Amino acid sequence: MALSRMAQMTTAVVIDRLRRELRAAETATGLPECSTSLTLGIPAIDGILSGGLARGALHEIAAVRESETATATGFALALAARNARSAAAGRSLLWIAEDLSLAENGAPYGPGLDEAGIAPEHVITVAAARSRDVLWAMEEALRCRAVGVAIGELRARDIDQVASRRLSLAAAAGDTLGLILRTAPDDAPSAAATRWIIGAAPSLAEGDERFHGIGPPRFAAHLIRNRRGHLGAWIVEWNSVEQRFELATHSQPLAGAAVDRPHRAAVA
Repeated sequence: MALSRMAQMTTAVVIDRLRRELRAAETATGLPECSTSLTLGIPAIDGILSGGLARGALHEIAAVRESETATATGFALALAARNARSAAAGRSLLWIAEDLSLAENGAPYGPGLDEAGIAPEHVITVAAARSRDVLWAMEEALRCRAVGVAIGELRARDIDQVASRRLSLAAAAGDTLGLILRTAPDDAPSAAATRWIIGAAPSLAEGDERFHGIGPPRFAAHLIRNRRGHLGAWIVEWNSVEQRFELATHSQPLAGAAVDRPHRAAVA
């Protein structure tokens, strides 16, 4: 019995020491105030993000539902394109996904990459057998200076807080933008600097003489976690020519006017 208690005490001491070392490492390599930022091109959003998305950090992007995974993918690729243009020219984009995810959702499409502003020859696709292999490959990629952005496609609950901390520390060590792409939202604890839920928004090309047919992609972007400031929700449009986001000028309101209020109050 005495030996068992001593073993338990030793284990507790080791765990406490490891926790203190992890907190110290996070303080040293987490989100320093002087870290560079990836601006989205919209002052209202960049202001809330204290200048933009922190580079050398981990961010989560989740589709509002599994059927809109392609929309979340487009948002992630737009961020990667903007990062390559502003700070990581010549560095590769590494896309890591399970075999099953690639079979269900497909791999990055060359013409689509061109449309987003990403040179297909700079994209490396990695197929992994299991989700833990995705995490391992992503951690290694984030530490590599030849990689500008590492995107790991995961299902909900495939990553715990310890794994997200490891990825966050790896991103800081390599000064690499890390994006976790999820097929559905997840409210589990995470070390990610920001957490986004992305849905599709209608492209209002009809009546706009600039476009013929389908207009630029639009996203309903919800920022639900932000270690640097406030949260928010916007409808944004991707300008592939200038490779920046723009606020949708004719977006529908997120909530309809109350029908039981006077007209003046309803439209205020």
